[in-house]
Formats: sequence, structure tokens, C-alpha cells
Amino acid sequence: MRALAHPQFIKKIVEEEFADAHSEILKTNNLPAVCGRVCTQEEQCYKTCVYCKKGKPIAIGRLERFVADWAREHDVHEKLPKVERKGKLVAVVGSGPAGLTCAADLAKMGYDVTIFEALQKPGGVLTYGIPEFRLPKAIVGYETSEILKLGVKMVTDFVVGLTKNVDELAREFDAIFLANGAGAPHFMRIPGENLNDVYSANEFLTRSNLMKAYRFPEFDTPIKVGGKVAVIGAGNVAMDAARTALRLGAKEVHIVYRRSRKEAPARVEELVHAEEEGIRFNFLTLPVRILGDEKGNVTGMECVKMRLGEPDESGRRKPSPIEGTNFVIPVDLIIDAIGTGANPIVARSASGVRTNKWGYFIVDEKTCATSRDGIFAGGDIVRGTATVISAIGDGKAAAKSIDGYLSSGGSLKKA
Repeated sequence: MRALAHPQFIKKIVEEEFADAHSEILKTNNLPAVCGRVCTQEEQCYKTCVYCKKGKPIAIGRLERFVADWAREHDVHEKLPKVERKGKLVAVVGSGPAGLTCAADLAKMGYDVTIFEALQKPGGVLTYGIPEFRLPKAIVGYETSEILKLGVKMVTDFVVGLTKNVDELAREFDAIFLANGAGAPHFMRIPGENLNDVYSANEFLTRSNLMKAYRFPEFDTPIKVGGKVAVIGAGNVAMDAARTALRLGAKEVHIVYRRSRKEAPARVEELVHAEEEGIRFNFLTLPVRILGDEKGNVTGMECVKMRLGEPDESGRRKPSPIEGTNFVIPVDLIIDAIGTGANPIVARSASGVRTNKWGYFIVDEKTCATSRDGIFAGGDIVRGTATVISAIGDGKAAAKSIDGYLSSGGSLKKA
């Protein structure tokens, strides 16, 4: 889903009509400054650009970022026609890109939308998961505030499933969109993982980004960064964690990944940036045990070298250990960045809403409708960890479906 490459968007830039270019972008994306910074344009845009046949593809992400930044710097805001209020209430669970997009589109249609966010600031993974040096919090705050200006209400520190459950919200709202993300961290489940100074990337980045641990003791959220750090995994989150550790004072940071550089899921530019900053890469390396001292503190990580065999079901070459190649990397802090899964807290409180074996909501791919009328879902809590633009696409599809549901007389409060 990348409708931003519409010729009108680029044409307006060529004509230096930047305000009009901004209006064109907002027809399909309410978070252009975010997407221009963190989306994987090389996979989602460049590969399908016709200019690839003639040379270099159009740098759509750079153009998107430029226009969004220009509009912010020149105080240009979206011009909206007056719409008749529908008198219908919609709850959105989660304020990540899917939730924000759905809320914005519904508000433009005339619905009264309330977003419920578990943390103290909106933005979801945009706020707690992506470091300041890659996505400034001021950018997320600005684009979120623009959505709130549409009349969207934001309720923070509200954990759906604890503060109130989905069934309770269903008695107060006419429709619900579940966009609570997939923030439960995965771990290696190897010996020693319960030692001190073993973080999940989620905790490490949340402490640094959202809780301002990098400004301790001004903010009383401590974060320990050892002299030597190992980050397990090679996705974008792993790069973020490694580069953050370096900025927080680590003298040496290793990326440890069981496949080769070619299979690393991180963006190429993220790998390059990490290398340029001095991150050390241990490819074809699998951690098998974490070592500690008598006080329970990490002292090292035992690993084994790997070789790549035939492709597995995903098409990637399957790694296997090479016997007799075990070695130890001396480290005093370890960050697991091997992915996240569904937190069951919301699903447990939503009777009649089906999930799959991994805990993700089962939805109709086109409409984002769940198994319960009036409740829709999208983003990572449906797809698993995916891209920002995929979440935005789900938010737009859900908003359209919710409008159809409510316009035809549907309402959770009537059920």
C-alpha cells in the first residue's frame, strides 16, 4: 500500500506547490513525516517504480519527508470541509499507526472517536520502540496532535483488559477497532537468560525512549548499559537497540545473528549506519548459553558457529550448527531482539472475538472485521510484527468498514 506515489503528489513538488503536495499526501496518509523516515521504501516503493528500468527509482520516501517537514515548519494544516456529526461513538484500542489512522479517517467522516492507550504517551511503537535519532519524538507528537485536532479524544494510561475490558467498552461504544499491537517480547529460552542484565529490546528501548532513562537521575528510570553489549537478532529493532546502547555509553556492541548478512531482515541503510558507528557483526553465530558470576550478573555468552543449508519454508536458507565451534563472547549486558508476539490481555477480555494459535486476531483481510459484529482489528495484532505502512493500510480499511457497518444501522450497543 503506497498510494503516495500518485503523479499529482510529485507534480506539485516539481511546481513548488508544497502545500498542495502536502494535501495530496494526506489523502492517503496522516503520518507522512513518520513514514518518510522509517518505512522500508526500498521494498515497498522502489522495487515497483517504473524508473528502475531506466536507472534509479524515484526517492518517494525522501520526497514525502521533505513535504511533511516543510508543512510543519510553515505551519500548514490540513483543510477539512465541515461534516455532519454522525452521533455514533467509536473506540480505538491502541494509538500506534493503525489506531491513529483509523481514528483520523473516522473523525473526518463525522464520528466521535476515542483512542485508549495503555502508556502515558500516544504513538505506540513509534514512541516507545524507535529511537530519537531515527524518529524524533517531536515528529510523532506533531503528527499525533494534528490527528487530535480533528476531534479525536485520547485517553492515556488506560489498559484495555484491566482498566476496562472490551466487553465493557462494547456497552458504551457503537463500534471498536482493536489496534493494540504485538508487544510481548520473545526470548531465546537458553540457559542463563534469567541472569541480571538480560533485557528484551522492548524493555531496553521503552526505558530509553519513553521513560527518558538516558537522562537518569533527572528522570528516575535507571537503565544499565555495560561496557560490552551483545544484541541478539539482525532486524531493525536490533539495530535500534545496538545503536542506542552505543549512545548510552557502551564501549563495544555486538550484533549476533545466526544467518548471514544477506538474510538479515534489517533495512540495508540500517545495517550500513550501524557499521559506520562501529557496531560489530557476528554473523552465522547462534547463542547457546549465557554465562554469569556468583552474584547472578552476566559475564559472557557462549555461541556456536553456523552454516547455511537449503532454504526453509520461508525461502530463507536454514542455518545449522557446526560441531566443535563453540566460543565465548565476553559481555556484561545482553539484549534479546528476536521479535515480539501478541499480548493476550486484550483478547482475553473480548468475548466472541477469535484468535489464531499465536494469539493474533482473526479478521477478514479486506474489511478487518473480526468474528464479532461491530469489532474490527488491524496492525501488528493481526499481522504480527509488520511495517508502519501496513498498519496504516489496515487503519484505513477498518475505518471504511466501520463506516459501512454503522451506516447500515449496526451498533454494539444494540447487540
